[in-house]
Amino acid sequence: MERTTIERLYEHFVASSGVQTDSRKVALGEMFFALKGASFDGKKYAAKALEAGAKVAVVDDESVVVDDRYLLVDDVLKALQQLAHYHRGRLSAPVLAITGTNGKTTTKELSAAVLCRKFRTYYTQGNLNNHIGVPLTLLSVPSDAEFVIVEMGASSRGEIALLAEIAAPDYGLITNIGRAHLEGFGGEEGVRKGKGELYDYLAAHGGKALFRSDDATLAAMANEREGLCAEGYETSVAEGFVSNLVGDYNRFNIAAAVAVGRHFGVAEEDIAAAVAGYEPKNNRSQSMQTERNLLTVDCYNANPSSMVAAITNFHSTTHANYPHKMMILGDMLELGEWSEAEHQRVLKEALAGEAKVVVVGKNFSSVASSQEGVTSFLSTLEAAEWLKESALTQTFILVKGSRGIGLERLLEAL
Repeated sequence: MERTTIERLYEHFVASSGVQTDSRKVALGEMFFALKGASFDGKKYAAKALEAGAKVAVVDDESVVVDDRYLLVDDVLKALQQLAHYHRGRLSAPVLAITGTNGKTTTKELSAAVLCRKFRTYYTQGNLNNHIGVPLTLLSVPSDAEFVIVEMGASSRGEIALLAEIAAPDYGLITNIGRAHLEGFGGEEGVRKGKGELYDYLAAHGGKALFRSDDATLAAMANEREGLCAEGYETSVAEGFVSNLVGDYNRFNIAAAVAVGRHFGVAEEDIAAAVAGYEPKNNRSQSMQTERNLLTVDCYNANPSSMVAAITNFHSTTHANYPHKMMILGDMLELGEWSEAEHQRVLKEALAGEAKVVVVGKNFSSVASSQEGVTSFLSTLEAAEWLKESALTQTFILVKGSRGIGLERLLEAL
C-alpha cells in the first residue's frame, strides 16, 4: 500500500483546522495522529477520531486503513516530527529555542510576554517541550507569526539535538546547567553535553546564542564552540525590574527575558511592563496566601539545583505576619545512582535554617531516618492527613518537589 509523502501530508495539514494526538479531544476538521506508547496505541482510536470529526487519521498500520480518510505512513511519530519541520521551513518568523536545567519554562513565559509587546509571538504552551510537544508547538504557529519561542526539555543526551533538527532555531538560550535527570544524562558532564547540543546546532547552522556571561559554565560552553555567534549578557540587567515572581533565583530568568527583549528591539518601558505584568502559574514560583498561612508553591518540578536555590532563598526570607516557618519537600526523581547522595545534600541544606522540615516520598524518608528534627511521610496522603490535624497558622511555608510526588494535593490542608 502506498505511503503518504510529506508533501501530501502538508496539503492535508494546510486544509485542516489543526493537529490532535488525543482522540478524546478531536475537534472538527483536525488531523489525528495515531501515536503509540508503552500503554496506548492510537490506531485503536483512529476510527473514533474520524467519527468525532477528524478530517483524516495518520496511521502506520495498513490493516486499519479502510478508506481515503486514513493516511498511511511508515512511522506516525516521525511523520509528525517531519511535518512540523516542513511547516517550520515555511515560516518567515525567527525561532528562539530555550533549554536549561532550571527556569526554562519561566524564562520562556517571560520572554514571550516581552516579545508580545512588539511582535505577533507564538510560543510553547504549558510544558509541551519534548519530542511530541515541540512538533505540536510548531504546527500551532500560523503563517503570519512574527516570532516563535520553542521550549526544549530533555532527560538524556541526543534529545536536544533531535528537537533542534525539528525546530531549526535561529537563536538559542540555555538558562543554566545543573544537576537534573542525572540518571538519563549519565552525570553532570552529560547534562552539560546534552544541553550544549543546542549550541552545536546553532554553530553548525549559522545561528546565534544569547548567554549569561557571568555564568562560567555557560560562557565556557559558548566560547568553546568554533564558529558560534554568541552575545553575552549579565544577571545585573535584571536590576530595577519589578516582578511577581517569588525567589531571588528568578532574577536569572528575568535577566534572560530582558536580554531577549533588548536584543530584538523591544522598548525599555514595554520590557518593564511585561515583566511586571507576568503572573506565575502552574505551581511555579507562586506566592499563595491562604486564610491561615503564606505559601511559596514551587512543586511543578524539582532537581538538586532548583531545590538548593529555593531552600537558600527561603532561609533568607522572613514575613512579620508569619513568624513560623516550614519547608515541605518532596522527592526529586530521575537521579539514578546519585539519588541518595543528592537527597542527603538537599536535606542538609534544609536543616541549616530554623524552619521545621517535612519531607514526602521514599527517597527523602530514607535519608531522613537518621536525621533529627525531620518529619517524614512516604505519601502525600499521609502528609495531608497530618497537616489537617496540625492546623498550621501564621506559618510561612515552602512547598517544593517533583511533579510526580503531587505536593499540590497538600495545598488544601494549608
